[in-house]
Amino acid sequence: MQTRVRPFDEESITEAARLILGGQPVAVPTETVYGLAADATNAQAVARIYHAKGRPAFNPLIVHVLDLASAEQIGEFPNEVRELAQQHWPGPLTLVVPLRSHAGTASIASAGLPTIGLRVPAHPAIRALLRACDRPLAAPSANASGSMSPTRAEHVLRSLDGRIPLIIDGGRTERGLESTIVAATGGPLRLLRPGPIAVDAEPVTNEKIEAPGQLARHYAPSKRLRLNAKKAEADEYLIGFGDIAGDSSLSSHGDLIEAAANLFDLLHEADASPKARIAVTPIPDRGLGAAINDRLRRAAA
Repeated sequence: MQTRVRPFDEESITEAARLILGGQPVAVPTETVYGLAADATNAQAVARIYHAKGRPAFNPLIVHVLDLASAEQIGEFPNEVRELAQQHWPGPLTLVVPLRSHAGTASIASAGLPTIGLRVPAHPAIRALLRACDRPLAAPSANASGSMSPTRAEHVLRSLDGRIPLIIDGGRTERGLESTIVAATGGPLRLLRPGPIAVDAEPVTNEKIEAPGQLARHYAPSKRLRLNAKKAEADEYLIGFGDIAGDSSLSSHGDLIEAAANLFDLLHEADASPKARIAVTPIPDRGLGAAINDRLRRAAA
């Protein structure tokens, strides 16, 4: 894939929106760092973010929206949290709130969790892109996993050249530090990640994963999960892949991007089935397969 760098203008936004609505991720500046934006309602588009970044695990992603009204269509905002959003949005504050049951976002964007991280960005480039797409955009930092967060277009190109189709160059980002993340899921506010905005919240250091930047065990189904199963036992719901069909399949033709996109939905489906246990067929441990296996190992721990 050829990666093109275009200056931020109306034409580049139009092209970026076309790519995003076609299921591709695009790098765009925010006021914090450059983000790798994709349609948060399209599971395969979000999976392509992980594929481009080489991300080792399906951490929840921050979903960017244009305003508070759009955020409230996706997450639940009690009065205290709404006031915090009104005070700091648009800006570098991410709020982790309960996910609405009919939010419309792909489950892979929130890593199967019942909560979601939402932000209203201030940078004109991503705001223009949000308007052009008319969709919420999942957008982690636009860099290969494990490398430094990018504050210039050339940083993105150095890290993701050949992995994404387009980088919108809006110059150096203003903040250069990822957003503050605050969890507002009941009880006192909790600080999950410090950032540019100071919020009166209790710092959290536990192992429960709720937001990007936390190393911890991910969402796990309530049922026991068995990995690398070639066939199901009598009390198991089998999630297949490739030639092994199972009760449902991550991808019948062995497509790892499709498998990543389907992972959380099928885990929920299996968890809701009448079978007592869940089994998952072997997944190739390469590319996105490594990320899928990482997620499954954590879920089975």
